[in-house]
Amino acid sequence: MKYIAGVDEVGRGPLVGAVVAAAVILDPNNPIEGLTDSKKLSEKKRILLNAEIKEKALSWSLGRAEAEEIDEINILQASLLAMKRAVESLSIIPDHVQIDGNRCPDMDYSMEAIIKGDALIPEIGAASIIAKVARDQEMLELDKIYPQYGFAKHKGYPTKKHKEALEKYGVTPLHRQSFAPVKKLLG
Repeated sequence: MKYIAGVDEVGRGPLVGAVVAAAVILDPNNPIEGLTDSKKLSEKKRILLNAEIKEKALSWSLGRAEAEEIDEINILQASLLAMKRAVESLSIIPDHVQIDGNRCPDMDYSMEAIIKGDALIPEIGAASIIAKVARDQEMLELDKIYPQYGFAKHKGYPTKKHKEALEKYGVTPLHRQSFAPVKKLLG
């Protein structure tokens, strides 16, 4: 049997927190219905699928790059690093890796980048779902620490409310200092 890993990342656009990637090797004998781009699913459906993927997949893992790493190497390189960490954390070594997007991280695997792969390839869709649920969960936790920013609602994306909170309360240690709205405030 050939092990195919699907890989996707979430959190390139937010002003705060890590970029989170997931890698998933599905079990062909235990299919999961409804796998697609996490952005096309309701939060409730994502949470249900997240549990099913973790239960049925042959292997799954998360990888991340923190805000400081994003500031140091830029968001694209940090996304690729998070993906690499996710693949390297799988309990099964994949025979082939399919990555959402147009770039592959620097790894010694048979790999291909697939644009809109999260909507086309079940393994990538599964990765998109567990990465999104994991990052959203982190934003809910961050909201408990910094309730004035509204992270539970906007998940760290640069909404009007988020930018207003930044103006009013300043930058948290978890904000990405290289991102324009944050950089501007830091002067």
